Amino acid sequence: MPLISAGKEYPVGLSIVVPVYRGAATVGALVEALSALRPEGGIEIVLVNDGSPDNSGDVCRALQQSATVPLTYIEHARNFGEHNAVMSGLRHARGAYIITMDDDLQNPPEEVIRLYDHARLGNFDVVYTRYAVKEHEGWRNLGSAFANWVADQLMDKPKGLYLSSFRCMSALAVAEVVKYRGPYPYVDGLLMQVTQRLDSIEVKHFARAEGRSNYTMRRLIRLWMNLATNFSVLPLRLAILAGAGMGVLGLLAALYVIIEGLMGHTPSGWASLMTVTLLIAGVQFLILGVLGEYVGRSFMSANGKPQGVVREVLPARDERRAP
Repeated sequence: MPLISAGKEYPVGLSIVVPVYRGAATVGALVEALSALRPEGGIEIVLVNDGSPDNSGDVCRALQQSATVPLTYIEHARNFGEHNAVMSGLRHARGAYIITMDDDLQNPPEEVIRLYDHARLGNFDVVYTRYAVKEHEGWRNLGSAFANWVADQLMDKPKGLYLSSFRCMSALAVAEVVKYRGPYPYVDGLLMQVTQRLDSIEVKHFARAEGRSNYTMRRLIRLWMNLATNFSVLPLRLAILAGAGMGVLGLLAALYVIIEGLMGHTPSGWASLMTVTLLIAGVQFLILGVLGEYVGRSFMSANGKPQGVVREVLPARDERRAP
């Protein structure tokens, strides 16, 4: 039965969007567990193969044919990144609420109904999950904590709200988020621009069932850069403050040299001069780097760098088979 939310009728109550990358060994078990759920209004699954180098595509195509719930398969022409894959999945989701989750089974499928009901019954636009214990590697936990701290400083979000990829969003919020067509999406940053009707719940977090995390330090740094330069001008303001601070230090140093000369002392020599020169040059290059990052991203966006290129879409079959 279609679900009616905010006066609008939706084909299903809940869509599950799963970006797939090196997930051939786990995505089948995830789909099987999700297919057993019975949320209010029904469920559909959207799998987005983000240029995975393993045989995830073949596994997902087979699942699209055999799934007992409607399942849409989307394939990117190359790897564009997790948030880009999520954006492609959101554009094909038809639910009144949409949950995004990873393909590695670290987010237990049984928590999906609780997350969905909390968002639906509480009339929240976005509900994030937080973990009492995170089963990531230590460096990954530190990276996530740093990313959330950066988000606290740069984004208009409640302080301390943990930003997790396991989240539930209303169709209203998703409809606004997918209007963004730039090449550097950051889903949470887009959500913060849409709504402040947010909440979070605590869920379980398991160790990876197979393999290792696809998030490397390089990917985390790229994520931080997307967050910092796409949704805030604070780095530019910090660059202004850094330049002003170095100007003040330079003025004080000049006054010190003048006073030294008036008192008959020989001004300090090469070592102090080089120290000041290198310090000023370092700050200048830092400011130029920040400016260059903004200009470069604007250039890539103006040149039409794609957010994601969809090679293939296998739409869901609405005739559900009996389990």
